[in-house]
Amino acid sequence: MKRKSYQRKQKRSKRTRKALTLFVAFTSAIVVAFIALRIYVQVAGAPPLTVPKASIFLDENDNQIGDHFTNERRYWVSLDEMSPYLMKAVVAVEDKDFYKHRGFDFSRIAGALLVDLKAGGKVQGASTITQQYARNLYLSHEKSWTRKLNEALYAYRLEVFYDKNEILEGYLNTVYYGHGMYGVEAASRFYFGKSAKDLTLAEAAMLTGVPKGPSIYSPIANLEKATNRQHVILKLMADQGAITQDEKTRAENEKLVLKNDSWVATKSVAPFFLDVAWQEASEILKSQNLDISEGGWTIQTTLNLEHQKAAEEAVAKHMPADDLQTAFVSMIPKTGAVTALVGGRDYSASSFNRVTQAKRQPGSTIKPILYAAALENGYTPLTYLNVGETTFTYDKGRATYSPKNVNGKFANHDMSMAQAIAISDNIYAVKTLEEIGFKAFHEMANRFNVNIGTKDNLSIALGTTETTLYEMTNAYNILASQGQKTTPTTIVSIKNANGDTIYENKEVDKEAETVLSKENTYILTEMMTGIFDPVFSDYSPATGISIRSRMTHTYAAKSGSTNSDQWLIGFTPSLTAGVWNGYDQGKNLTAKEDTASTKQIWIDFMEAVNKGTKNEDFAKPKGVKGVVVDIESGKLATDACPKQRLVYMDAKDVPTEKCSNFDILDTNTWGNFWNMLPFSIFKN
Repeated sequence: MKRKSYQRKQKRSKRTRKALTLFVAFTSAIVVAFIALRIYVQVAGAPPLTVPKASIFLDENDNQIGDHFTNERRYWVSLDEMSPYLMKAVVAVEDKDFYKHRGFDFSRIAGALLVDLKAGGKVQGASTITQQYARNLYLSHEKSWTRKLNEALYAYRLEVFYDKNEILEGYLNTVYYGHGMYGVEAASRFYFGKSAKDLTLAEAAMLTGVPKGPSIYSPIANLEKATNRQHVILKLMADQGAITQDEKTRAENEKLVLKNDSWVATKSVAPFFLDVAWQEASEILKSQNLDISEGGWTIQTTLNLEHQKAAEEAVAKHMPADDLQTAFVSMIPKTGAVTALVGGRDYSASSFNRVTQAKRQPGSTIKPILYAAALENGYTPLTYLNVGETTFTYDKGRATYSPKNVNGKFANHDMSMAQAIAISDNIYAVKTLEEIGFKAFHEMANRFNVNIGTKDNLSIALGTTETTLYEMTNAYNILASQGQKTTPTTIVSIKNANGDTIYENKEVDKEAETVLSKENTYILTEMMTGIFDPVFSDYSPATGISIRSRMTHTYAAKSGSTNSDQWLIGFTPSLTAGVWNGYDQGKNLTAKEDTASTKQIWIDFMEAVNKGTKNEDFAKPKGVKGVVVDIESGKLATDACPKQRLVYMDAKDVPTEKCSNFDILDTNTWGNFWNMLPFSIFKN
């Protein structure tokens, strides 16, 4: 009996030792595993928290006007920039013990494991907020044990290297809320038209319910199911003491207003402009060895919302109902800041930007550049040339050129440069190029950064070399800047995701390069005001007469016409604007409205943005003198010569001879009179 009792004790002792050995071995294995895991985590280091973020655009007054994202719309905001209800709601429904565990909730894991074993597969999730964040950052949403193991490893690494608030902030900025919205800020703006920091309890609970199934619980997809889910979350928050019962009741009864339609509408602000700004910002960052695709940039632009609205309204009002296209851009002198840009009639139909990408013949808008070269080569506003029908010979006699004016008519008298600009006489322009030489014109065009080609062809005087509206408008902006070099820009500053200023436009502080002397710039500018003056009308009216009646301010401008293009570019001392109209395929303009809309768009814009402002005069430099002259003879005006105009020129070039009655009846006029006589005997 004693022997059997002893044997039983021995067996129990043996089992105990074996169990103890197994326990020690198991415990040791766990300890070793945790030590190995810890070593692995320390060696692997902190997992990166980088995620793609949307870059946002601001206008000149810091109003958000759009965003740019690669695959996901996402704005990163700190916990301080979120409603506290959001954090309470997320913790209540996703992970009530979030602040207690170290990345894993073992009770939830055990419960989920039992369910999965019974189902024979991965069915129920038990992921903590940390695990979900790890999945959002590094893994797919595949339901497998391999993915679950990797998720656990990443979660542990996150818990080791980051505190709870960093993890919660990251989760709230990466979770998917449906409709392409990632993170609470994007979702809040999309669903409710407000920042995440301004969400009410009811809104926060509604938003928190979406990630469980965005296609099911989105209030846009199914308001009833979204509301039911919201009520479940509010109950959990109340049961856990995150809110009071009164708060719960009020939130359940709050009527929510969805504003996704208005949010989407705001994304269409100046889309052509934003494309240009994105490209410019990309080049700026690239020059600093930074990649714009990283996202998270805050890009403050030069856009003026009032100017943009005025431009878009003018285009909508005056463009005919066909496939005629348009382009518009406005710039600030000296800084080159682009304040408005319309690259076509409908961005959704075509994102092709006709301001920066379309190269077209500028026609007579090139002439001010030619005449700038002429002023430097001895011409004055009162330089007279014979502008009758002419055939030019060039290239050492191997080529001829017979230009015509738009209406096919020619003047029967000499004409001054001032009048030639006003009515856009083509013979005068070609003769000027012939006299000053190709080299002078090419050199001036290079200074204005305008492309006129490399070939010595007399037709380039009439704008036959293709260029862009962006380029041409900047050339005129140089004139508005008193001849000082400007470069068009859409960027004020760029900040990174941390709010650090990476780039700030300081061009305005630089000493500008002189492109054209202030004296010649002023003389040319004053001649360009003549396109609106009826006194210059001759065989053809001054080219801006059709919009003169609408002008309340002083403008300097030049129009341009080809068979397929219509241009008008002009400026005041504080703003330059350019308009182009034409067909994308370059077909000829025929309808009256095709050719009229360009000028109407331009004057609509200029008058709208200058409404209620004081008229600005161009600053006259010393050495330039204004004198009233007879425009037909170029002599000092008297009562005998009624076609008078104030003309500005270098003081040394001011005429001294006065106009007389005889000047009205010059030799050409006498010749015309003689030809009108009915007596054939006198004509032979």
